[in-house]
Formats: sequence, C-alpha cells, structure tokens
Amino acid sequence: MQDGFIEIELEEEPIELCNLLKVLDLAETGGHAKLLITEGYVALNDEVCTQKRKKIYSGDVLHFDGDEFHLTLAPDATPQPRAVATPKPKATPSAGKKKRQKSGKSYTQVDKNTGRKPISFG
Repeated sequence: MQDGFIEIELEEEPIELCNLLKVLDLAETGGHAKLLITEGYVALNDEVCTQKRKKIYSGDVLHFDGDEFHLTLAPDATPQPRAVATPKPKATPSAGKKKRQKSGKSYTQVDKNTGRKPISFG
C-alpha cells in the first residue's frame, strides 16, 4: 500500500459505487465493476462493501487494489444530505395477507392431474 492516499474530487454527489469504479478507470466496464464489488475486492470506510449501487458521498474513503482514495466535493458543487436508513416496522402475521374480494368473474379451474390452468388461444 502507498504511504499516502489519492484524493478524488466529486462534481456531484451521491455517486453509485459501481459508477465510481468505472469513472476512476479501476474497472473496464460496469459489469466488471459490479463483479469486483460482489466478490469483495472493494472496501468503503474500512469495511468490505458488496452493495453494487451503494451511494458514495464526500468524506468516504475507498480502498481498492492496495490504494486508498479519499473523496472530497468540488468547491462549486452543492453537498447532498446522506440518506438515513429508517427501520422497517415488523410485520404481524396477518399484516402481509390481504383478503381478495371476488369480483364476480369466473376463474378457470386448475386441471387436477397436471395442476395447470388451461390456455385459450381463441
């Protein structure tokens, strides 16, 4: 690893991690960038990051291939607030199940032998 770090100035934020790797020419294509991320070759803020579309902001530190990249914001760019994850409420057993009201339409019966619905081409 190098003694110092490489400073990257962002024109706008946030930027997705896979797009940042492409812009910095650390990956040849978007697919290559996504593969590098999912295989665990990229660390963000000293933790391995496997989220391909992770939003990156100024102040974040990217580690890749023995190099450390410090991300800053360009002087003329406006900073965006970081998205804060809100905890999802826990589902009650009946919360996900909604009763379906019959609309009066007749539904095709399932074949008892195959378990399939017949297809009509007419």
